[in-house]
Amino acid sequence: MTFTHDTAASLQAAVALANTALEPDTLTTVQALSEFYAEHEYSGGHRQDATELEAVRSVRGALRELLEADRDTAVTLVNSILAEATAVPRLVRHDRLDWHIHAIDDEAPLAERVMVETAMAMIDVIRADELNRLDVCAADECNGLVLDLSRNRSRRYCSTACGNREAVAAYRARQKA
Repeated sequence: MTFTHDTAASLQAAVALANTALEPDTLTTVQALSEFYAEHEYSGGHRQDATELEAVRSVRGALRELLEADRDTAVTLVNSILAEATAVPRLVRHDRLDWHIHAIDDEAPLAERVMVETAMAMIDVIRADELNRLDVCAADECNGLVLDLSRNRSRRYCSTACGNREAVAAYRARQKA
């Protein structure tokens, strides 16, 4: 299953944001939030202040809950997020992106936009019955989220660092044996 650009981008941003809550927390400054905003190419308002930072930090748990949920629970969470935000889907075209869906005003608080965009992306995931594209990192000491958009569904680690660490550990175990 190939997801549309906006669905894949929203899922990647949501996984990245949820993973910032792992130790060490990597979303502790307004600068880090601005880098996240730019890296994931969000559009709309960005206040760049401590209040916005705390609001975005506060949704990380809810994002993780949604991304780890089974299908029926995910449906309930998506419907709740969209209803709470009074989401009204509309087609938009901006920057270098062709027509795609936005469901919340571009000037709504960033934390709200993140939640609504993730919920809209999860609609595609749920409808396609592709929740198995989301998982927890296979590394022993990690509980980061993994989004596998590969064709062969082979992604097991949340980062290259976790994959490398596991490969080195397996190599050392083979050498020891």
